[in-house]
Amino acid sequence: MHEMALCEGIIEIVEEEARKRAFSRVRAVCLEIGALSHVAPEAMTFCFEAVAASTIARGARLEIIETPGTAWCMGCSTSVEIKQRYEPCPACGSYQLQVTGGEEMRVRELEVD
Repeated sequence: MHEMALCEGIIEIVEEEARKRAFSRVRAVCLEIGALSHVAPEAMTFCFEAVAASTIARGARLEIIETPGTAWCMGCSTSVEIKQRYEPCPACGSYQLQVTGGEEMRVRELEVD
């Protein structure tokens, strides 16, 4: 389960920000997770609780914003939304799609004291 390692990385980011900005508690962590990122939001929630338990983020809420996958269709020269890789263009049916978004996972914001 790579979500555990991802959550450990998130906690590292949170703790680094706490050192830089001198906050003592994290109330919420807001993540953006792309539809094509191969990250399961449910697993992230479970792993975050376990990893955060002995850190500055203990008891923090994890808010997840799922962002759509997007691609540029070379067949019809259109930007389209896709749910997964290797599916056809919803506009023209072409398989010549270049992914342009939805692969990312990032900490969007922190609610802190």
